[in-house]
Amino acid sequence: MKLLFSLVLSAIFLIPASAQAQIGLYINPVASHISTSKADSGTFAFLGDGNTSAWFEGVNIGGYYDRYHLKTVDVGFDVRDTYQGSNNARLNDFFVGARVVGKNLMGPMWRPYVQLSGGAATSRAPHSTISTTRGAWGVFVGADYKLSRVVNVRAFEVGYGTVTTISSATVGSAATSLPSSNQFQVSAGLVFRIR
Repeated sequence: MKLLFSLVLSAIFLIPASAQAQIGLYINPVASHISTSKADSGTFAFLGDGNTSAWFEGVNIGGYYDRYHLKTVDVGFDVRDTYQGSNNARLNDFFVGARVVGKNLMGPMWRPYVQLSGGAATSRAPHSTISTTRGAWGVFVGADYKLSRVVNVRAFEVGYGTVTTISSATVGSAATSLPSSNQFQVSAGLVFRIR
C-alpha cells in the first residue's frame, strides 16, 4: 500500500500543471464509526467477538490535484491513505477519487468539495496477525477555509462508504457469509497548498 501511495502521489507532481492548477497535501486526524448488521465471533472478528460496531481513530494522509477550472467549479482527483485502529484491530484504507470543488458558493475564502473514491482496505482483527485486503468505496463532503496562500483549514469532512473487513467468513471456517461493514468518517485539520 505504501509503495502504491508513493507512486500515485509522485505522479501528481509529474503531471503538467496549468498556471492555476491547485495541489494540496494534508495529514489530518480522523475518526470512523464502523458497523455491520451481523455480529462475528472468533479469532477473526474484526469488531471484536459478538460486536456489531466500534469507533476507530487514526490519520488521513493524502493530496489533491484540481486540474480543470470551470466557471463555478474546479475538477480534479484526490489520493489518500487512512490508518486507523481500535482495541488492537487495524484498518488501512487506500482511496483514489474524483473531486469537485465549488467556487464562491460560500464566499471567496471557502472551498466546499465533494468526492467519490474507490480503492482497497486492509484489515487485521484484534486477536490475529493475519490481514486481508478487499475493495472499498466512499463519498466525502467537506469544506476548506483559506487562511493564506499556502495554508487552508479543513473545517470539516464527513464520509460514508462500505468496506469488507477480515472476518470468520473471509479467513476462518464460518459457513455463512457476513455483510460488508458501513463506515462513517469525520475529519478536520490543515491543508498545505503547493500551488
